[in-house]
Amino acid sequence: MSGSSALLTDRYELTMLDAALLAGTHDRECVFEAFTRHLPAGRRYGIVGGTGRLLALIEQFRFGDEELEWLRSARVVQDATIDWLANYRFSGSISGYREGEVYFPGSPFLVVDAPFAEGVILETLILSVFNFDSAVASAAARMVTAAAGRPIAEMGSRRANERAAVAAARAAFIAGFSATSNLEAGRTWGIPTMGTAAHAFTLLHDSEEDAFRAQVKALGPGTTLLVDTFDVGSAIERAVRVAGPELGAVRLDSGDLPSLVRKVRSQLDSLGATKTRITVTNDLDEFTIAALAASPVDSYGVGTSVVTGSGFPASGMVYKLVAHRPRGHTGDWIPVAKKSDGKASIGGRKHPVRRLDESGRAVAEAIHVLGEGDQVDDRGRDLLVPLITDGVVDRRYLGPDGVVLAREHRASAMAELPDQAFRLGRGDPVLPTIFV
Repeated sequence: MSGSSALLTDRYELTMLDAALLAGTHDRECVFEAFTRHLPAGRRYGIVGGTGRLLALIEQFRFGDEELEWLRSARVVQDATIDWLANYRFSGSISGYREGEVYFPGSPFLVVDAPFAEGVILETLILSVFNFDSAVASAAARMVTAAAGRPIAEMGSRRANERAAVAAARAAFIAGFSATSNLEAGRTWGIPTMGTAAHAFTLLHDSEEDAFRAQVKALGPGTTLLVDTFDVGSAIERAVRVAGPELGAVRLDSGDLPSLVRKVRSQLDSLGATKTRITVTNDLDEFTIAALAASPVDSYGVGTSVVTGSGFPASGMVYKLVAHRPRGHTGDWIPVAKKSDGKASIGGRKHPVRRLDESGRAVAEAIHVLGEGDQVDDRGRDLLVPLITDGVVDRRYLGPDGVVLAREHRASAMAELPDQAFRLGRGDPVLPTIFV
């Protein structure tokens, strides 16, 4: 593999390019927008995830010798198109919602200004990143709310594609998770990593006590011991005897958690391990986390539900051409829009604004549809920021530093939302989207 991201796309992007080059329309100035028509059923808001990953992938969107030779041998496009692709570098501009921003139906969270050929071949890449990362970030944000300040670790690598696992860990951290079990996510994105032992480690040893002694010897008494391989009550007693009252934590991965956690807390306290924490990791989602709110749980580990968007593994995002200039690159922008039943879009360049009340709480998503020369007169918070300008990526949003910025912005954006946004029950989007 060459390291290029250019073939992480669908064939029809290149067939459109092929035909546009032949027709001479490939260099028309265009505006593309990415948005979603609907939030997942019952959700009240979404969180934008994936921006920093996308910017890096666009920098790697190059057709090298390996990619070009494969396109030629597979007869995907004509030779003239292969020659054009050999020199491809995205030279346009992209603006968008900051990563970690809250979004709603109709929010144009990404706007691409580029010649048709340069913008259209990015469609699949843009949607594959945002549909997955935003699904994870949106679900993770709900779990963070349900946890009410208790830390949550992401541990879903075994329930995802190996590449998706790294992206999921990143998105969950941006949404407020405290750590991940995935080491590549730690190396690439600077996310804190965590992990101790599984049931296999206990079963390896001649007794549960031998397993505990081996782990404490290696990691110290502050480690987390898994106590539900056999009998929880007996394991708690052994764990405190081996590690002493300084035992860091015990982990529960099965059972009737609300009642079990109370029993474990009581037993730990009776043994003098009053500072030993309890972490639970048994098929949790935002609803089971909320059900444990009154239980003496100290932290959570979430796997399957976070990497699958808690039932909504894709965000329903689309990428549409909304305006272009006539041939010759002169004249006013021409708005264009899809009219299909149930999939109609709104043409024209747009300027989104988050309207806030006097207390700083969000009250509406105002999407201004702009004509030639229009100026926006709206006192709300402008949502679009430059991400790529004339082909140059804003490097603040890349790498581990970009992840930290996105995590901070997610917290501030969610702080603007009204209280009803954080109810887990089904409901309509908490802010109306108004086109003006």
